[in-house]
Amino acid sequence: MTNNGAGIRWLILVIKLPAEPSRHRVAVWRELRKVGALPLGQGIWAVPDVPVFADGVARSVRLTERAQGQAVTLQASGRTPEDEAGFEAMFTAARSEDWIEFLADCGKFEEEIAKEIRIAKFTLAELEEEEQSLERLRRWHRDLTARDVFGAPQAPEAAERLKRCAAVCEDYAERVFAALHRNQEEGA
Repeated sequence: MTNNGAGIRWLILVIKLPAEPSRHRVAVWRELRKVGALPLGQGIWAVPDVPVFADGVARSVRLTERAQGQAVTLQASGRTPEDEAGFEAMFTAARSEDWIEFLADCGKFEEEIAKEIRIAKFTLAELEEEEQSLERLRRWHRDLTARDVFGAPQAPEAAERLKRCAAVCEDYAERVFAALHRNQEEGA
């Protein structure tokens, strides 16, 4: 992603918070991690200067100010093409880690449904739980896709894996409804 051939611009956040209470540091850290900010050092974070990060940066600044801390936001860009490429690579590596975690959770989701099928646990309550888990995966995928502005290599695999999770959940739903229908017929 470039700006008219000049390279991507970055927002650098310099955050200084009082040592106590620690909950303020944790709240700011969580917000910055949630939006996908790249930690550069203690209290120094970076995000591409694109709209998808604006709200998270603003929330982090507000949290810092409410905690009587200081927040400075700077715009920056690489001095050389190598600097730009290096920064982009660091950011993309962080997104790759996010995608790898997402793929692992997709695997857990599929394993959970396979277990329910193996033990024939075909209940509406279990189906609802699995549908909630699938919705969480969908939200996570949507958030990761928005933050992955340079296109980490795992993104296409993650999109396919999410489709597979949806198909697995749909198959499970059909099994649940078939089992409920059978139980109603046997009870009649």
